[in-house]
Amino acid sequence: MNIREDVQGLKNKVYKHRSELNKIAELGMKEYKTSKYIKDYLDSLGLEYEEYLDTAVVGIIKAKKPKKNIAFRADMDALNIDGQIKHLCGHDGHMSILLGFIEYLNINKDKLSDNIVFIFQPAEESPGGALPLIKEGVLEKYKVDEIYGLHIYPDIEEGFVGVKPDHFLAQTGEIDIEIVGRGGHGAMPQNSVDSILIASNFINSIQSIISRNIRPLDEGVLSIGKIEGGSRRNIIAESVKLEGTIRAFKQEVYDKIKQRIVEISCGFEKSFDCNININIKDDYPAVNNDKELFYEFKEAIDDKYIKILEPLMIAEDFSYYQQHVKGLFFMLGSKNVDKEFVSGLHHIKFNFDEKILLNGINIYVELLKYKGTLLK
Repeated sequence: MNIREDVQGLKNKVYKHRSELNKIAELGMKEYKTSKYIKDYLDSLGLEYEEYLDTAVVGIIKAKKPKKNIAFRADMDALNIDGQIKHLCGHDGHMSILLGFIEYLNINKDKLSDNIVFIFQPAEESPGGALPLIKEGVLEKYKVDEIYGLHIYPDIEEGFVGVKPDHFLAQTGEIDIEIVGRGGHGAMPQNSVDSILIASNFINSIQSIISRNIRPLDEGVLSIGKIEGGSRRNIIAESVKLEGTIRAFKQEVYDKIKQRIVEISCGFEKSFDCNININIKDDYPAVNNDKELFYEFKEAIDDKYIKILEPLMIAEDFSYYQQHVKGLFFMLGSKNVDKEFVSGLHHIKFNFDEKILLNGINIYVELLKYKGTLLK
């Protein structure tokens, strides 16, 4: 990707942002040092902003005669992996891109024909900061007309971006299931209700939901990732706990999966004389990219750098903004085989070459120039 010379001039500052933010990685809703770093830098630029939810930072760069308000969002939180709190999902990069972009706009604010709103959002990983910010009235207060966000993505090569219109990232839910039977001695199974046997059959049965209850053209995922039960080899387990995830792009598909889990569990209770307690926590809705913004984006960025992706089953709480205003979310390629930057998101070895941060800023600049928000 060809980087504009004026964007290239921000390199040292942007690289420093990434270095400093990477050092102070913090968990969701506890990004106090991160928030202070951002506010201190905005203060140095003389920009106005407000604080929300203790750590969120939201501000605006005003044009002289704005026609609309365009927002850009970066998430702030890190991950706890193997007891280590680190930026293993690229959020330090997302913040660095937005800080660099803000500085670029501040330098060129006389060329702005629209207001630019910037949102530094806590807790994208968990428990989700987008919805609380919306409930605080951020979108209404700043009269946001449209919003953009990105994610560093190691499955795409450096210099490329991945995007698609409509359904892009999945709606998700967390499943907690407890199967309660009747414990007993392993030598006398007839006197017990074996929760482990029930659990194994139950897992097999609910896997048929995707293959037999969902239309083949409608994507869906139902995965059980954890099973826990039993105490000794010769004792039939009283109870078993299952944990899993549901993912889909359409609300009706997601709801159907939930419905069938409950229906199947009712059948198992009667068949096996057990109790099955189910708790399904609905998480983030699906990310659905606005078609008009997608085609603008596609025109603004050289086609040879754009990969039209298949829908991805990962999730993002950027989706909450899209339920209120037009929004576009895209993936910023970070894969570099030569430098061994190939580990996936949330992997302990995840990393990227900082030069991709300039790619992110460059994309935002080219987008605003195409839209006429940033006059040439």
